Amino acid sequence: MKSFRGRTAVITGAASGFGLEVARIAAREGMRVVMADVQQDALARAAGEIGADGAEVLPFRLDVSRAVEVEALAEAARQRFGAPHFVFNNAGVGCGGLIWENTLQDWQWVLGVNLMGVVHGVRNFTPMMLQAAAQDPGYEGHIVNTASMAGLVNPPNMGVYNVSKHAVVSLSETLYQDLRLVTDQVTASVLCPFFVSTGITRSERNRPPELASAAPTRSQRIGQAMGDKAVGSGKVSAAMVAQFVFEALRAQRFYIYSHPQALAGVQDRLEDVLQSRNPGDPFAHKPEVGASLRAALRAAD
Repeated sequence: MKSFRGRTAVITGAASGFGLEVARIAAREGMRVVMADVQQDALARAAGEIGADGAEVLPFRLDVSRAVEVEALAEAARQRFGAPHFVFNNAGVGCGGLIWENTLQDWQWVLGVNLMGVVHGVRNFTPMMLQAAAQDPGYEGHIVNTASMAGLVNPPNMGVYNVSKHAVVSLSETLYQDLRLVTDQVTASVLCPFFVSTGITRSERNRPPELASAAPTRSQRIGQAMGDKAVGSGKVSAAMVAQFVFEALRAQRFYIYSHPQALAGVQDRLEDVLQSRNPGDPFAHKPEVGASLRAALRAAD
């Protein structure tokens, strides 16, 4: 996608983090912006900011895990602006802990948002974009799905999140290949960020009451503390990642990384697979982190 002015972006998780930063760039590029988020107050503030910069904005409050609400988003966007040119399926939540300690509610919440939210976005917007492409030879469309480096490796003590993000990587790669079968005008990318301050470590604030879980387990508390520390010490900002997204749109690049140096762990994992080795130490490149986590989990209460 080489041109953005006068085109339409649809962004989920648009009230904070990557979503808000992508909305800011989209507005500066002259795009019309559909901003969707589950947190009404934050959405109102974010949409007000983007609108104040002169962009046409359609705010839409929704829970992406609910199919009917994403269907309503797609219809509202179509009626207001027509078929979008850029869809950013970005809404996400985090949940850690030892995988056998996660409750059914944890699984339903994380997979509902992180995976099914992307599924609903792809299912609703892709046909609309393909129809626009069939009607206009000049139409360009691009879908970006937010996964994570946790979708390419399997760090311990965050299994539910890993599962959801591996699924998004698989979905996105398949979407890319499926689109190539039918069109040259619509394509896809996957965003795989590492530790970036976005607010995802505090996503419990938006967990629906019906999926409330018990008090956090010890492993979840430890995971939360380590995640907060890693995010807080990071040097790559959400605004930088948003810029990477737009660079990928221009270059039609599929994989988008915030920390390319983290790919060493991906290479180690793939070598394990190819050589039929048992999974290696995920902390081989930062042994002090692994030692700290093991010590914390094995310590007496």
